Amino acid sequence: MDYFRPIAMTDAARPAGALTLAGGWCWFDRVEVLSRSAAPRLIPAADCPPEVLRRLTGRRPAFAGLTMERPRLMGILNVTPDSFSDGGRFVAASAALTQGCQIAKAAEIVDIGGESTRPGAVEVQVADEIARTVPVIEALRKAGVQGPISIDTRKAPVAAAALTAGATLVNDVSALGFDPALGPLVAREGVPVVLMHAQGAPATMQDDPNYGNVLLDVYDALAARVAAAVALGIDQETIAVDPGIGFGKTAAHNLALIRGLSLLHGLGCPILLGASRKRFIGSIGGADLAEARMPGSLAVALSGFAQGVQITRVHDVAETRQALLLWQAMQGEPQEVLA
Repeated sequence: MDYFRPIAMTDAARPAGALTLAGGWCWFDRVEVLSRSAAPRLIPAADCPPEVLRRLTGRRPAFAGLTMERPRLMGILNVTPDSFSDGGRFVAASAALTQGCQIAKAAEIVDIGGESTRPGAVEVQVADEIARTVPVIEALRKAGVQGPISIDTRKAPVAAAALTAGATLVNDVSALGFDPALGPLVAREGVPVVLMHAQGAPATMQDDPNYGNVLLDVYDALAARVAAAVALGIDQETIAVDPGIGFGKTAAHNLALIRGLSLLHGLGCPILLGASRKRFIGSIGGADLAEARMPGSLAVALSGFAQGVQITRVHDVAETRQALLLWQAMQGEPQEVLA
């Protein structure tokens, strides 16, 4: 089986005949053909099979009401005592509301999670997860936050309570593989869903991550999860995919995935990249503390923008917005800022 990774470009020197990647801001005129049994090779984009070109160039439908023709930011709001980066900072209702409103000023999506899925984390009881997340969602809506709010959960009862409270999409690190009731709930409600790749459960996923070819393995796994979601009645146009940086991956795996992100456009879904403050950034960048990894997180986010990643999930929202605006200016791209 061949895999086709578009060589994404964003500079102004776009040649005649270059193709637009996923209907967005990148172009490509070459494609790297990958295989498990042969060396990579470059071919002109026009030599790709027609169905591949349709997936690579097709305009992505709006996701959670947001057009996918420019980069979007998802801001992280962890209302947990033990998240790897900001555990405990936003447990208090007032702190969570203040932070959520700040995120909403610079990011298009607020992502609220009540269960840490860091390496070694243990499962949180449903009632506790609901008690942590639902009041925050309700408070944000009462405070006037009108944009998309995401519930970061693996569990159907939590998602159901969050959607009732005002959440508008589901972000599942298990890609609907943890709770068999979550997929049917998403299908019934017709809400967008993010399917993330993870090798193993949070408690053990970093014990011994192993892949034959991490980029191709993650592609195949996500393709299977998208197909499974569609089989449950979920409209593919409401699905985004996430390679799951740091979820059952070594630093080398993470780097290989980030270098090859544009391959995932072949799935025909928007791509979400969530690498903010992850351990490999600290290991490479010499930052032991998670809160000191903002510069490295910006570098990874910029790499994602340059490969046409539509949604970037970050802790440092205002800083990432500033980096994005400067990157767009240097690329000669039109700049659109939040009102």
